[in-house]
Amino acid sequence: MGTSMQRRQPQATSGLITLQDDPTEGDEVEMHSGPSLPEDILCHIHSFMPMRDAARAACVSHAFLRSWRCHSNLNFSKETLGLNENACGKDAPGRVFYSKVDHILKKHSGIGLKKLKILIDSDYSAKDSRYLNSWLRIAVAPGIEELTLILVPFGAKYNFPCSLLSDGSGDSIQYLHLARCSFRPTATLGGLRSLTRLHLCLVRITGDELVCFLTHSPALERLELRSCDKIVCLKVPRLLQRLNYLEVSGCAKLKVIENEAPNVSSFAFGGGNSVQLSLGETLQMKSLSMSRCGSIFYARAELPSSMPNLEALTVHSHTEMAYAPMLRSKFFRLKRLSIALTGASSPAYDYLSLALFFDAAPSLETFDLDVWQRYMKNVSVFADPADLRQMRGLQHHKLRSVSITGFSSAKSLVELTRHILESITSLECLTLETPQSSLRCSDRCNKSGKCSPLAEDLLMEGRRVVLAIRRFIEPKVPSTVKLRVLEPCGCHAV
Repeated sequence: MGTSMQRRQPQATSGLITLQDDPTEGDEVEMHSGPSLPEDILCHIHSFMPMRDAARAACVSHAFLRSWRCHSNLNFSKETLGLNENACGKDAPGRVFYSKVDHILKKHSGIGLKKLKILIDSDYSAKDSRYLNSWLRIAVAPGIEELTLILVPFGAKYNFPCSLLSDGSGDSIQYLHLARCSFRPTATLGGLRSLTRLHLCLVRITGDELVCFLTHSPALERLELRSCDKIVCLKVPRLLQRLNYLEVSGCAKLKVIENEAPNVSSFAFGGGNSVQLSLGETLQMKSLSMSRCGSIFYARAELPSSMPNLEALTVHSHTEMAYAPMLRSKFFRLKRLSIALTGASSPAYDYLSLALFFDAAPSLETFDLDVWQRYMKNVSVFADPADLRQMRGLQHHKLRSVSITGFSSAKSLVELTRHILESITSLECLTLETPQSSLRCSDRCNKSGKCSPLAEDLLMEGRRVVLAIRRFIEPKVPSTVKLRVLEPCGCHAV
């Protein structure tokens, strides 16, 4: 490697190159001409480097310095810039962050930039919007493919300049991720014709503004909306022929979801029971995730007839007022089922009734159940160990893996587990994870190296769980089944 020896070695702060410094100005830095490869190949190699390494290379190589000024992937956060307290000295990390990013982007030629991610997690005020506007004016140009802007501080008020996306400047954007800002597209803006994924989190946008934007984004494949509280009615237009994934969660004022896009095959929803769901054509639905009260009953009673081709189903409920019903309708193609019934608001639930899902899903291969509760409301198997119930005639020949998280001494949960072992002929692995196993020494050691004490009720239930497994579960385990039990740590073992 040839050298053109002119300057001192670059300084590093906390192991990172000081990205604010320009290696071509100021103090002497030792520069290298770089390997004798065509410049386009060097630029291609440089584009695959993480931003820190790319900056280091630019400080010692003329070839990489030219490439740095048109680097295609810029990811700005306090972490990627190495802005800890030691690096910032007396200056606030937020102020140093703005200064560094501003310097780097103003030195960037604007050519070749494909991905820009900006994460601001502290020290944001309204006056800092001028920085963001300036950075976006540099970045949003023909050729940009991914744009991510995440404002973490609560109460951050920033209006994304939608006008930057007009006149074809944003036509190359394929992925747009905005968090905690206002996004107010208008009819004059239209949409982004190359956009395939839109992710909005804590974004202030109305349903009418969103549908206006979606109407002009025909290439969209994934739409993710989280905690967008200005949306009351979400309408997904039919012209989104490529849309296959729709996620809506935590939108507090949402009342209606009307989906007319014909090819949505994956839908994830988390919200209140008052939200009206009109999902349109559901025969092609293959994956569904739902988090709302009563979702377990709803999944068994309604979904087999409306979504008969489901292959993966996840339901999460805090409260179930009725048990899963016994019906003739079946999930003939369902292969993976995940059920979570957690939270202090859940009443005592008959877990044995969940066995009806096995009969309803003859192709099921994986079953995951989460029943973690801080205070168990179910009757313990030790309070009534006699007459453990059985469900006769329900056998399964495809299910291979079962996992139960938050396993307790609840009698109906012990009954369900025994049913699984006795009726599922294809079972290969059963995993039982006690609630206390997540509170292990490695996570709870104090300075003396000893495990912090558990509350007495947790300690006692942990002992009951282990005893219940040994007395009622282990004798039922066939030799062909691997039983994995994640017990409390040694400090709290029986």
